[in-house]
Amino acid sequence: MPENSKGSPCAARHLNHVCIAVNDIEATLGFYKTTFGTGDTEIEDIEDQAVKAALVRVGGSQLEFIQPTDPEGGVAKFIERRGEGVHHICFEVENLQGTLDSLGESGVQLIDKSPREGLSGMIGFIHPRSTGGVLIELVDQDTARR
Repeated sequence: MPENSKGSPCAARHLNHVCIAVNDIEATLGFYKTTFGTGDTEIEDIEDQAVKAALVRVGGSQLEFIQPTDPEGGVAKFIERRGEGVHHICFEVENLQGTLDSLGESGVQLIDKSPREGLSGMIGFIHPRSTGGVLIELVDQDTARR
């Protein structure tokens, strides 16, 4: 069971990224490049999540931008309800499957009980009902894009 020295079921090792949901990813990337000097990045289609996505390096961490591609998808509904803005935060963990198992056993509500491929590596999400309203993504540190 992956536990830190305090015995918690999830030992976050590093903040991998903060994700921001946007209506126009190209305009957003242009703004961040012009305003903050971020570099060029590729926009990828993530069909199973119905988004276009890009990771942008900022110092020792990253920003992820996601734009919905399906007006009925989860990210489109998120923007419709809350507007553009922070969608989730992502922590790197050791042994993602073991961490998800430990979280589930401790009563944390999970969206993913098994790791799946994501833009930042092998990922799993914790449901916001268990985190005070914050969607948290976990990425296996051995597969994390940095």
